[in-house]
Amino acid sequence: MGSEHTEKLIVDEAVLLRTDNDGIATLTLNRPDAYNALSEELLAALQSELDAISHDPKVRVVILEGSGAAFCAGHDLKQMRANPSREYYDSLFNTCSQFMLTVMRIPQPVIAKVHGIATAAGCQLVGTCDLAIASDKARFATSGINYGLFCSTPAVAVSRNIHRKKAAELLFTGEFIDAATAESLGLINKSVSAENLDDTVLKMANSIIRKSAIAVATGKRMLYRQMEMGIDDAYKFAAETMACNMMAFDAGEGIDAFIEKRSAKWKHV
Repeated sequence: MGSEHTEKLIVDEAVLLRTDNDGIATLTLNRPDAYNALSEELLAALQSELDAISHDPKVRVVILEGSGAAFCAGHDLKQMRANPSREYYDSLFNTCSQFMLTVMRIPQPVIAKVHGIATAAGCQLVGTCDLAIASDKARFATSGINYGLFCSTPAVAVSRNIHRKKAAELLFTGEFIDAATAESLGLINKSVSAENLDDTVLKMANSIIRKSAIAVATGKRMLYRQMEMGIDDAYKFAAETMACNMMAFDAGEGIDAFIEKRSAKWKHV
C-alpha cells in the first residue's frame, strides 16, 4: 500500500469526520459536547458513509472512534424527549438498528477504537463492530435501566458477545465495567494503555489489509450468517463458501505461495 495519500472529509456539518489513509477509513463521531450521542443527524451521516464505503474497494478496513472525552454515550436523550411519539421512536430505533446491521454487513471489517465511555447504544456499537480495542481508561455500561428504559436494542449486540448471565447483569444493573473486565467477558478484543491505543488499532488494521480482500469479505459474510444457523446448515453453508472461495484467484495464489515459500501477490488488494 502507498503511504502518501491522506484525504479528510467533513460529513453533515461536522457531526461525523472521515479520514482515508492507506486503505483505512476512519470515522470519528464528532459531537464531543454531547459525548458523541447518536442523534438523528449523526446516525444519518454514519449510514451514508458506510453505504459509500461498502462499494469502495480502496477501503479495506474501517475504524470507528469518538472525539472528546467519550467514545459514544448512546442515543441523544434530549432529542428523544423532544419528540414524544410512538412513530418517532419506532423510526429512530429502526434507523439505529439498520445502521448496526450495516456495520455487520459491509465487506470491510470494522474496528471500534474505544478511548472513553461507551454506554447504552454506544456499548451496542462496540458489540456490533467486528473487532474492538479499548484504552484501559475506557468504561462500558448498558445504563438505560437507570433511567427507566431497558437497553433492548443494545441487549441484542451485548448478548451475542458475552455469556447470558453476564449480559443480564450488565443489562439489569446498568453498572459500569472497566476495559479489563470487558476484555475478559469478550465484549472487546483487548485493553491496552491509552498511549498504545492508536498503534494497537493501526497494527490490527494493517494486519487485515495484508490479507486478500476477497477472503476477508467472504469470511465476514460467512461468519455472521452461519452463527444464526443450526449446526448442520452451518457446516453445509461453510462447505459451499469454502468451495466458492477456492475458485478465486487469490486462494490459488495464496496456496501456491505457501508451497513455494514466497509472498503471495493478491489480485484483490
